[in-house]
Amino acid sequence: MRALLGSGGIRTEERLALYIKEMQRHFGDVKQILFIPWALDDHDAYMALMNERGLNAGYELVGIHKFDDPVAAINTVDAISVGGGNTFRLVWELQRSGVMAAIRNRVIDDEIPYMGVSAGTNIACPTLQTTNDMPIVRPESFATLRLVPFQINAHYFEGSTWVRLDDGSYIEHYGETRSDRLREYHEVNDLPVIGLREGSYLRCTDDTVELVGNPARVFVSGREAEDVNPGENLVARLSWHDQC
Repeated sequence: MRALLGSGGIRTEERLALYIKEMQRHFGDVKQILFIPWALDDHDAYMALMNERGLNAGYELVGIHKFDDPVAAINTVDAISVGGGNTFRLVWELQRSGVMAAIRNRVIDDEIPYMGVSAGTNIACPTLQTTNDMPIVRPESFATLRLVPFQINAHYFEGSTWVRLDDGSYIEHYGETRSDRLREYHEVNDLPVIGLREGSYLRCTDDTVELVGNPARVFVSGREAEDVNPGENLVARLSWHDQC
């Protein structure tokens, strides 16, 4: 299994350069990548944006929505990339089309490279339960690809939120923090969670999870959260053999 999982937030030239570097390292000499834009409503506009912003990293992206039989498309490609948007919408489409199982089979059994960003990262986990998104549709279940045996909270940040007003001033928003939400998750669930900050990636294989980009935070049920640095293999931190 080979998966590159990113948090998103590719808004600066530095982050774009890292994104392209990691994508090219991951996909190598592959010429064409099947891109799944189902996390957003306008699929053609999504594809155009990927190409216009250079988020194709020089590869030919082919949208799955252009195929009459999306499962057959999955079964013939050499690489898969899944973009961000609303995770519930994405999972709903993947489940009702039969593509969820097809992706897992190709990535696990045939070992084709998989890349996810934001929602595409969320679905690489066992469930979508640590997404930040609103449930605008109801998928048949929360179960996702289970390419990795832990959860990810994409776009993670620590601390409280401050809201910028029209006059340029800021006021504090006193809602729950991401850490609060993940503590709630561990009140009823056991899988470890990686809080993945913007502009960061996880290079995942069957026995390694290497962090690239920015520091991350690892949440394991019953333990204090731990900060981890880029370049570290997070397997021991996650203790997934005890958790799964």
